[in-house]
Amino acid sequence: MGTIRDEIRQTRPFGSPADEAVVTLLGTADRVRTALAGVVEAHGITLQQYNVLRILRGAGAEGRPTLDIAARMIEHSPGITRLLDRLEARALVRRVRCPEDRRQVLCHATDAARRLLSRLDGPVAEAGQRAVASLDPAGTAELVRLLDAVRASAASRIVAPAEPRPRKPVKRQKKETLA
Repeated sequence: MGTIRDEIRQTRPFGSPADEAVVTLLGTADRVRTALAGVVEAHGITLQQYNVLRILRGAGAEGRPTLDIAARMIEHSPGITRLLDRLEARALVRRVRCPEDRRQVLCHATDAARRLLSRLDGPVAEAGQRAVASLDPAGTAELVRLLDAVRASAASRIVAPAEPRPRKPVKRQKKETLA
């Protein structure tokens, strides 16, 4: 395995070191995500579903409100309700109305979800270890520190999308009537 330039067969230099760093980060994240997805998808769930189930396992008997789950996810998903619908259809999640606030729905991992997670714990941990196997503990700690810094920098510079341009009204032609 060479550099990201070799991997993506780029013949010209990057425009800046920042460009190269971002492309390298995205390529690396894709490679790690693919490796982890291969582990969990062999058990019939996606990485996002796995993330939700881990959040709910950590919540214990109290469960978690839907929006709290969404806020805790590694990859934020605007479709959290659909994600939970799919998990509930597979009997991996149970949803109940909060007794104190009927507007809120609490989500819980089922026994089937906990059994699935216990089968996945080892293989996912091993895939994660393989992803950073070329680093010693100090290198791993440094990588975490650098990634935390990049994430903090990116979060502080998130720009809201531009307002959409107003659409021009469409002129409708009157239908000709046959007399």
